[in-house]
Amino acid sequence: MKTATVKELKNELSHYTQSELIELCLQLSKFKKENKELLTYLLFEKGNEEAFIQGVKTEVDKQFETINTNSYFYIKKSVRKILRIIKKYIRYSKNKETEIELLLYFCKKMKAFKPSIKNHTALENIFKRELIALEKKISMVHEDLQFDYGIELNLLYN
Repeated sequence: MKTATVKELKNELSHYTQSELIELCLQLSKFKKENKELLTYLLFEKGNEEAFIQGVKTEVDKQFETINTNSYFYIKKSVRKILRIIKKYIRYSKNKETEIELLLYFCKKMKAFKPSIKNHTALENIFKRELIALEKKISMVHEDLQFDYGIELNLLYN
């Protein structure tokens, strides 16, 4: 089966009634957890971005608390998993400020993490990569926000 393009899907969906569209959305949400999460974000959390950010931060806190610190191997796996979760939520939001807030929070948590990430090259590289990505993303927002986020970013570099 050949997958249709977004334009083809949009054209085809315009021919459906509201009840048929609801049925399609519900059917789509049954197949993958990510589809259900995206639908949940769009329906319930899109209007209150601050609550969404706080919810993600709470989840990140829980994930950092459950990291197995017996080995840097397990720490690295867990950090990558947390970053993957954050990037998934960023894709749902598509908001630059939300993206910057969540990545800054992730970097703060990594910097404060014990045992220190400075003792492991791979963890240090993940941290540095995210800081570089944050610099690029911060340069794309409004000047006032650039200043505020720049201060927070400088604190992470020190």
